[in-house]
Amino acid sequence: MKFIKQISPVLLLFVLPYYPLFAQNRAIDSLRNLLRGEPNDTEKIKSLNVLAYLLIQNKPDSTIILAVQADTLAQKLGWERGVARAYYNMGYGYFNLGDFPKALEYYQNALTLNEKLDNKTAQATDLCSIGRIYATKGESIKALDYYLKALKLDEDSRSSFDQAIILGNIGNNYADRKDYANALDYDKLALKINENFGNKAEMAVILGNIGNIYNAQGNLPKALDYYTKSYGIFDSVGDKRGEAFDLGNIGDIYEAQRQYITAENYLKSAIAIDSAVGEKFFMQQFEGQLCNLYEKTGNYKLALYWDKKSTAIHDTLFSMDKDKALLRKEMIYRFQQHADSAKSVQDKIDAVHNEVVKRQKAAIFSISGGLILVLLLAITIFRSLQQNRKKTAIITAQKIEVEKKNIQIEEKSKDIIDSINYAKRLQDAILPSVSQIKQYFPESFVLYKPKDIVAGDFYWVEKLDDIILIAACDCTGHGVPGAMVSVVCSNALNRALKEFKIRETGRLLDKVRELVLETFDKSEGDVKDGMDCSLCAVNTETREVEWSGAYNPLWYIVNGKMKELAPDKQPIGKADNPKPFATHKFLIPPSGNELRAALFLFTDGYADQFGGPKGKKYKYKQLKELLLSHADKPMEEQKNILEQEFNRWKGGLEQTDDVCMIGIKI
Repeated sequence: MKFIKQISPVLLLFVLPYYPLFAQNRAIDSLRNLLRGEPNDTEKIKSLNVLAYLLIQNKPDSTIILAVQADTLAQKLGWERGVARAYYNMGYGYFNLGDFPKALEYYQNALTLNEKLDNKTAQATDLCSIGRIYATKGESIKALDYYLKALKLDEDSRSSFDQAIILGNIGNNYADRKDYANALDYDKLALKINENFGNKAEMAVILGNIGNIYNAQGNLPKALDYYTKSYGIFDSVGDKRGEAFDLGNIGDIYEAQRQYITAENYLKSAIAIDSAVGEKFFMQQFEGQLCNLYEKTGNYKLALYWDKKSTAIHDTLFSMDKDKALLRKEMIYRFQQHADSAKSVQDKIDAVHNEVVKRQKAAIFSISGGLILVLLLAITIFRSLQQNRKKTAIITAQKIEVEKKNIQIEEKSKDIIDSINYAKRLQDAILPSVSQIKQYFPESFVLYKPKDIVAGDFYWVEKLDDIILIAACDCTGHGVPGAMVSVVCSNALNRALKEFKIRETGRLLDKVRELVLETFDKSEGDVKDGMDCSLCAVNTETREVEWSGAYNPLWYIVNGKMKELAPDKQPIGKADNPKPFATHKFLIPPSGNELRAALFLFTDGYADQFGGPKGKKYKYKQLKELLLSHADKPMEEQKNILEQEFNRWKGGLEQTDDVCMIGIKI
């Protein structure tokens, strides 16, 4: 299930009081006029810093230039508070230009100076901004550490409004890490404070974020309730983008509840609003959701129409992102040149000026000499700038040529990736949903981790009366070749069961082998592809289990002991001496309240993963011990443990093979 995540800018850092756009522009014009007549004192530093802050969103390069001027004057006057604010503005400007190392450097400088000045409110601002950088880089643990430090400072200074901002940041941090309990706690605290302040815009954002959490947890009624509340507030304040966010999320809820007509209406309303306000990014996502909805309802003509519209906007946004990235690099490069040159000139002019002041009472000859030095210096700088422009032009031409080649490579790569992603959608269509498996086996899990975008491993489930058939299969190869084989093998399983009406697991695998060989025999080449398989048939009424395996075994735990059924040592495909597959039958004793029987079907991907301190395979013995040690835990928790252990063992190494494991408690 997808939902659109909205993050308000005010939750990311401390901001000035809200200005309407026309009022903000008037404030900028007034400050510029004021700066022309102000003397070089602390008031001018304040004006420079305020003007720099007001220009952050639209002109971050101008913000940095003004902040440098404020810093230079504040350093000259020895006013540390002005220096700290200038550092903060420089950090914010570099952040909006996408230069995170520079932004982090200046935020740290501002924090150090504000700690010296014991300015706790400013310290909280700096800590929150540093946390924002780490959050943007995906380092959520570091980000949370800085947010909590900022919160502690704001609790001490009793700045309740700022506390709401930081609480919202912390809530987003926990939500990103799927720690929904903590995320809800912090979001609800932030909501309460915003309600006390009557801050409707932020109330709407927090309500939407709470809706996202309930949506992620699968609590659709609560998610719908919070999205509806959020929409009502956005509607009352006239925030069209916010309305569109919530309409899209409400449509997502109704789609999940299979109320497709209602979902369609909400999604179209969201698209209409985004189209009117020019919001392309989320409009593309809503159009993609409509495409998925029409696919589910079998209206492939409309699905194709909305897929094309979504793809067109995606391509436009991709192009815009590349243009913006190039523009940011050019702005940073040119500003750095300008800033370095300006600082150098300013330092030299200050040196000459100080020398002139010292010798002011001397002869006019000395003053003239100083002016001549300044003139010569200006000529030298002018010539140096001319040479730098020529070098820059050469470098720019080379960069353009390299960028053209990169674009060609990226376009070809995109075509290939798009084709593979479409193949993944086709492969996903043959896999049963996890929710379907949980209908048959409420206490179960599926751990499915393809090595590449598409996989050679797949899982399969079908129900006939009281018998549920379930299998974990490993086709030859992985990636695109493995995925193609998996489609053939999955189709053979379906045909053997439904077309040929075979129920016994051994005979079923015999027929599957026959159908797979029949398919590949049509090729002129000698195709030896096939699959390994662990196939189980469970009678939910009698608790009788039938099982057959091709290379892959069955493990099951009864009364705290691990048992194993050995597979036939032959594949489902070409073999030198093919034999009929054996059918194993056993009865699971009635379960007590303390421990239930557990079945595990799997491919070899987990045990064959290289990793650990010596870079060796995980192996089956270690996997058995892991499963047995956690057999008393709920199946979903066992899945999480398996996934965490797999990632820990793999570490920084590449995934060796596709992984597929099914666990069932009966």
